[in-house]
Amino acid sequence: MSKELDVKDKKKKRLLKPEITSSSPDMKKTKSIDSLASKEPILFHMEEEEEVDSHDPHDDLEVFKTSCDIMRASVSDINKLKQNKEANAEEIEEKRINASLQFVVLKKLNRLAHFRCRKVREGTSEAKQRIDQYHLQLQNLLYEAMHLQKEITKCLEFKSKDEEIELVSVGDFYKEAPADISKPELTKKDKHQRTLARLDWELEQRKQLASKLKEAQTQREDITQEIKTKQDHLESLQPKLQSILQATKPVQGYLGMQYDEVCEQHETAYHLPRPLYVLYMQASAYKEACDTQLKVTIEGDIDAARSLVTTATPDLDEESDSDQEEQETSKSKRRRKTVEARQTDKKAKVLRKHPLSVILDVTTRDGSSLHLTFHYLLVLQIITVNVKVNCGPDTITNSISGGDLLSLDSILNELYPGDHGNTTPNQANQYELVKQGMHEFSEYLCEVGRPYMWAQWLGGLQFLGDNGLEKAKSSVSASYMQQTIKKLRRRIKSRLSLLQQLASLERNSIPVSSDVLKNFPAKILSHVTSWQRSTFEDFASLPYTRSAISTDMARETDMFFTLTMERGSAKLTSQVIITPDYPAVAPMFVVNITWQTDRNAGNDIHVKELEEEVNIHYEELVGRKSQGQLLSNQLQRLLMCFDVYLETESHDVSSPVEIPKEKVFPRTARGPNRKKPYRYMPDLSIFIQR
Repeated sequence: MSKELDVKDKKKKRLLKPEITSSSPDMKKTKSIDSLASKEPILFHMEEEEEVDSHDPHDDLEVFKTSCDIMRASVSDINKLKQNKEANAEEIEEKRINASLQFVVLKKLNRLAHFRCRKVREGTSEAKQRIDQYHLQLQNLLYEAMHLQKEITKCLEFKSKDEEIELVSVGDFYKEAPADISKPELTKKDKHQRTLARLDWELEQRKQLASKLKEAQTQREDITQEIKTKQDHLESLQPKLQSILQATKPVQGYLGMQYDEVCEQHETAYHLPRPLYVLYMQASAYKEACDTQLKVTIEGDIDAARSLVTTATPDLDEESDSDQEEQETSKSKRRRKTVEARQTDKKAKVLRKHPLSVILDVTTRDGSSLHLTFHYLLVLQIITVNVKVNCGPDTITNSISGGDLLSLDSILNELYPGDHGNTTPNQANQYELVKQGMHEFSEYLCEVGRPYMWAQWLGGLQFLGDNGLEKAKSSVSASYMQQTIKKLRRRIKSRLSLLQQLASLERNSIPVSSDVLKNFPAKILSHVTSWQRSTFEDFASLPYTRSAISTDMARETDMFFTLTMERGSAKLTSQVIITPDYPAVAPMFVVNITWQTDRNAGNDIHVKELEEEVNIHYEELVGRKSQGQLLSNQLQRLLMCFDVYLETESHDVSSPVEIPKEKVFPRTARGPNRKKPYRYMPDLSIFIQR
């Protein structure tokens, strides 16, 4: 224990730097503390800072541990001595003093630690300041480098004004420029001088062009003055021409030349929307060139058309409407419109027509005519047609079964295949109607007319895709005008002819045209007993008509009739299908014969042959004068073939003898299918097989 204390005393002496050495450890410590306390404060402070540099922190740590051990040992010894009643008080006091001195050592070490920490902090701060200074210098250098780079880039990208001028090529420059400007001996070697010379030549050329422009402007002013003089002269002639035209009106009326009406119509045509204008001009041109019976006129309110801006689409937005209504309400102090009233106004705006309309009157030779009124819907941008039929004085229209042949809703159906005019051809209209909360377009046909595709074509409109509307083109109208007028005239002729035939069939009489009368024998014993109008539902309910429906030979848009023929006890019932495009498409007959049993094309091949004879080989029944009489001619052939069928069947054992053989045919049957002689040879007056 004494050895350890000696080692610790030595370390304390080194730490406190004692000046007086003594043999007693306690005396040494006391003297070193007194010597430390005797120094002046400032010098002692400076010495402590210098002492920090000379001390090793690890050695101070060892001294700290040693002092702590000494204090711990002293406290332990004092505790033991106090427990011993025989302990010496002087020894205890000595131990206490020794432990107190260790506090001085710890305080000394604490001060040194604080000095050392402050010094490290000051060094760190100085290092950070140096780093910040270097970083600031770096940022300054980078900024200078960036500025210099920008200046370099700006210089490289600099473009002079002469670069914007399109100069003549170098070869043309030396070829056209005079020598005093081109200076080839100098400019060919120096690019800069060559550019200056080219700029001088450009300036010289521009001066020459400026002088030419001035001369041209002077000449233009002279010509303009001359034109104005002639125009004044022409304007002075206008009143004289008007007086001359006024004087010639009696002559125009006598010769049937309505020149004034034509001029007035042409002036009105300028206020038509473009599709109707194209239709009017093309129809007028076709009338003058090819069809004098066609009449083209314009009707409507010319003042409303002048005030209407056709290029502006009416505003249908709900919010704008409500705002406008609120403004009107605040001004007029009226109640706001109801929802139904706003919906009615919106519907009227969507279906709004142009104030002017074009009218075509397609007249036939017998005096009948189609009165077509073409309207243009401003919002939907389509052409609609209203039709009226004017029958001739000798036309028969009192037919019960054909009462709807001249119906305004169906007379123009399928003028072109599949064109019924029930839906709008512009697919964008469907979205517009849905947006405005309206129904399908087909529900407004009575108000606006039918938008047939051929009507759009006559107006030069072609709808390509779901949203594509091309500008009205005259070429489109011209390509469809002639054939459409011919189809319209053919349609009214065929409907009137069909109406007359139906009226005759209702009286059980078949009117046969004289030019095809030779194709039938003089004597036909079968006769018509009934002719009635039917419907598609009635037609579809019959068992022997299913094949016609499955093969799409019968559609709901066709006209259906029921024909009944009889001879003796045999009865033929035929369902007649007439398409809207009659007689371009021949009528079709579906036959059922009731004679002992029901016979039709499904269970009797001879009935099928009979149908083929009437439905397929009808070209022989079409003459020049009887194109519209095809239905009657086919019915007459059906009577004839019914006779042949019964007379050839009556020779069987099971057949009744009530039907004698009246026709002449070499053979009653031929071939493996036992074909019947349905074909009539008028030259020989016999029947043969096909």
